[in-house]
Amino acid sequence: MSTKNTFKPNWINEPPKKGSFRSIFKFGNPKGFKHPNDNLYQEIKSKFNLTDADFIEKTTTGNEPVEIKKESGLETHQIDKFIHISGKENVSPKEYERLKFSTGKTVEEALKLRAGKVDKISDLVVHPRNKSEISAIIKYCNQQKIPIYAYGGGSSVNFGYYPEKGGISLVLSTHLNKVVEFNEINQTATVEAGMMGPAFEHVLNNAPKLYGANHAFTCGHFPQSFEYSTVGGWFVTLGSGQQSSYYGDAADLVLGVEIITPVGEIITKDYPATSTGPKVLDIIKGSEGTLGIVVELTWKIFRHKPKNRQYFSFIFPNWEAAVHASREISQSEFGMPAVFRISDAEETHHGLKLYGIEDTIIDKLMKFRGFKPMERCLFLGTADGDKRFARNIKSSVKKICKKYGAMNLTSYPVRKWEPGRYKDPYLREDLMDYGIIMDTLETSVKWDNLHKVHKMCRDYVKSRPATICMTHASHFYEQGTNLYFIFIIKENDMQAYLDFHKGLIDQIEKSGGSLSHHHGVGRMIAQWMPQHLGENQMNVIRALKKHFDPNNIMNPGSQLGLEEPC
Repeated sequence: MSTKNTFKPNWINEPPKKGSFRSIFKFGNPKGFKHPNDNLYQEIKSKFNLTDADFIEKTTTGNEPVEIKKESGLETHQIDKFIHISGKENVSPKEYERLKFSTGKTVEEALKLRAGKVDKISDLVVHPRNKSEISAIIKYCNQQKIPIYAYGGGSSVNFGYYPEKGGISLVLSTHLNKVVEFNEINQTATVEAGMMGPAFEHVLNNAPKLYGANHAFTCGHFPQSFEYSTVGGWFVTLGSGQQSSYYGDAADLVLGVEIITPVGEIITKDYPATSTGPKVLDIIKGSEGTLGIVVELTWKIFRHKPKNRQYFSFIFPNWEAAVHASREISQSEFGMPAVFRISDAEETHHGLKLYGIEDTIIDKLMKFRGFKPMERCLFLGTADGDKRFARNIKSSVKKICKKYGAMNLTSYPVRKWEPGRYKDPYLREDLMDYGIIMDTLETSVKWDNLHKVHKMCRDYVKSRPATICMTHASHFYEQGTNLYFIFIIKENDMQAYLDFHKGLIDQIEKSGGSLSHHHGVGRMIAQWMPQHLGENQMNVIRALKKHFDPNNIMNPGSQLGLEEPC
């Protein structure tokens, strides 16, 4: 008789209720879901000493309606001014709207909203229709000293939208979401800052039909938040996509921008290179809305050749071998893979469950060949570009991986990973419904301190009993890579979670990692900025802030560590 467990938790499969807290904090598509499969569910039960009984009643869902009363701090004549600029239909004083556009996707925000706890919200939400309106809004806010917080796609994971000092939430994605110019000769596209990733990619992929182009194109930037993030947001937070090792990070892909600041408009030149002194474009990169509002960006684009894409996967005997191979691939100058990802032993263990590879013929063959669970490390890769170029990358990668003792897993694992690569964060809501927290922190490392950062951070996370800590590197450079720590804990005490989270950032800083690799700083990491960069660098950034924003209306508060937290 079979003893297989047939119990399945009652995962939520319906979109959040309209007007609910869950409709604000849920990640991604309201109708999008990715539930733990049975292997992962059994692992979670085992790790946290839980039974099926613990998954019968949900701890919280957040599907309760938002019923809060928070008066706007703006005067009636000020609200009327915004209505005059952008139209009544584009201005909202409603509490739900003000909360929605003041909230990102941090775990802390989700935990608070699940408990019905609301901190500060903006005083008004404004959806400008064009850059002329943004100019008028900034000019008026500067006169009235009304703070402005820019909102793009809503996927900030560092309190980037939090209105510490009240004011307005300026939503860019509602109307400023179009391609302004497509230029096949220069291989660029100028795009409004509020355009979402999928819409931008759709236009570029269909350039022959839409613009009479000779080729289809791609933007080359595919962060995990791709479905719900904007082109402008990628740039001002120094984002990095899942194919960045080949295409580059967001800051590499932007040739020029138009930004509207309290002291005027700036349009940087979009030359491929120029030696005209320090570049204002570099000042705007990573400014996170503290200097002004980026309204347009000129973006490098690439020929889209999906039929040429090569897929490959390998399993290494251990983390050290995977790192050695990755460094050699990055420094060998035959070209870079697009997707380029290595998982440490613990992430590999859980990833094989999540991708449905555990207990398959591939898993059995790995074990037979001596690749042991909780030691073996998974490599996922693809190569883009010209057919010969992509094939050469695959062939060269294969030789290096073999040199370091890896077993070729064919394309199967990466093809299992690819369809769900934007949906892994959807697991968060399922787990949090039952009091289990999944969160992430990431850092940039150099090759010579990678293992120190990895060990110190993992040791810290694992010092907490019954904690899952998965780590991967997925953005590679000749000089180093990144480490992306994903931890899962069972915790009902919010302060205990916050203390744990803060402790991991401390470890990243102490071990020699950067404070952030591709999520930006926001308010979450701001307090570490002075010690990380040093006062002299911070004073330069503060001086720039003072020049561009003398009345401190642009994303004021502790963003980027420019001010002490409230």
